[in-house]
Amino acid sequence: MKDPNQENPIENTETPLPEQADSQEPSQEATEQAEPINEVDQLHADLAQWKDRYLRVYSEFDNFKKRAARDRVEYLKMAGSDVVISMLSVLDDFERALKANKEAGLVDSMTEGVNLIYNKLKNSLQQRGLKEMVSKGETFDSDIHEALTMAPAPSEEMKGKVIDELEKGYYLNDKVIRHAKVVVGN
Repeated sequence: MKDPNQENPIENTETPLPEQADSQEPSQEATEQAEPINEVDQLHADLAQWKDRYLRVYSEFDNFKKRAARDRVEYLKMAGSDVVISMLSVLDDFERALKANKEAGLVDSMTEGVNLIYNKLKNSLQQRGLKEMVSKGETFDSDIHEALTMAPAPSEEMKGKVIDELEKGYYLNDKVIRHAKVVVGN
């Protein structure tokens, strides 16, 4: 028979005594189990961070696409604005010529021809988005009016309002392209 105190190299399954376990560092198995938990938590945190970054970048890109589409539409609306703006002086000249002919009492074929050309030009510009600004009698607004001078108001209610319009203002596709030059009552 074998002595039970004798060591068997195959059956050496000694467990440390509780006093010995406390004195040693944590076993390697406990450390290996703690690491995967910390590693999984770290991976979850990284995943959440990447999801957040993805959503932010996706949102920024979506906003960029919307902004680019709006800019493209605005660009197309205003593409011919320089031509329309250059034609405003011609429109003003036509209006002055018609007014001068009316004041002189001339109604002949020449005046009718000028009137036809004026109406054709005006309609063509309106089809491209040009609108006249109504200023006379309106409250002065520095966003759409340019005050050239102030004059005594004919009545108390006309104070701070446009008394006279020296040059018409115009909108192109609801955007001011020329401010109305006005006289304001004080």
